[in-house]
Amino acid sequence: MAAFDDLIKSNKRNTVFLGVAVTLVLCALASAIALVWVGFGAAPERHGGYAYDSGPPASPYGPPFMHTVLVASAAALAVALLFILFTYFGGASAILAVSGAKEIQKADDPQLFNVIEELAIATGLPKPRIFLIDDTAMNAFATGRDPQHAVVAITTGLRARLTRSELQGVMAHELAHVRNYDIRLAMFAAVMVGLVVLLADLFMRYLWWGGRGGRRGRQGGGPIMLVILIAAILLAILAPLFAKLLQLAISRQREYLADATAVETTRYPEGLASALAKLEADTEVLEAANRATAHLYIVNPFKAGEQRFKFSRLFSTHPDIQDRIQRLLSLGRAGGA
Repeated sequence: MAAFDDLIKSNKRNTVFLGVAVTLVLCALASAIALVWVGFGAAPERHGGYAYDSGPPASPYGPPFMHTVLVASAAALAVALLFILFTYFGGASAILAVSGAKEIQKADDPQLFNVIEELAIATGLPKPRIFLIDDTAMNAFATGRDPQHAVVAITTGLRARLTRSELQGVMAHELAHVRNYDIRLAMFAAVMVGLVVLLADLFMRYLWWGGRGGRRGRQGGGPIMLVILIAAILLAILAPLFAKLLQLAISRQREYLADATAVETTRYPEGLASALAKLEADTEVLEAANRATAHLYIVNPFKAGEQRFKFSRLFSTHPDIQDRIQRLLSLGRAGGA
């Protein structure tokens, strides 16, 4: 228990780390974009008499520069805070809505409820609400802000094709995400990365479709504004990549951790391994999934087989399924030794 408690604490720290890291990137990107907009996109007379078009002020770090940075950073922090609050209190409901998940009761599927109730008792967790996704593709996910507000969802396709031991393995995996607070980490990762990508996309569109004032500013922005423009473009390109790679790395690690936690709960790794093999064989794309929710599912909802090339796995939401199966089976052999 001590080891898993440490992992849970680590996941909570990772949530804070991710929020701080991506918020700093968001503030830097917002500040750079605001400086470019002030320097290139607006008329000089709008900035307190400082005409960027006629050359930089005596000190490049004077009042106009610092004012722009502070205002842009404050705006980015305010937007990030609003999105975080929305995610914390309404993120799970939004995910369930876009996934087409419908809540079911025990009378609808007694075996599924019995399996989840047994696992909840074994792990000391409150029983989560249970949802069904009407889709023949095979998949499942868990979400929520904490164990007291957790939900698990499973597709009709997966539910129909699993034996009881396989179902137990899959649900143990999803409850592991609840127990380890992966569900909170995943929601925050999605919203923070989404903000960075959205801001970078808006900036690139502004550069492409910049109006008359933007073209006039580019003709005489001076060397300092040219450096700021280049830095802003590089940041707009690299910031979403950095944020996405960070999210994907966390997503892959949480799948390994959830597999190990599921084995610790069921003491039967073969059940989850067998379910993963069935999931890998299923080539049907989950229509209810999208790129914002893909990392929540137990396997990649867009493609049954994971990427074959090591470099491309950096951009995968999930680790290789065969690797996960081998790890599970090795846990079984180690337990039987």
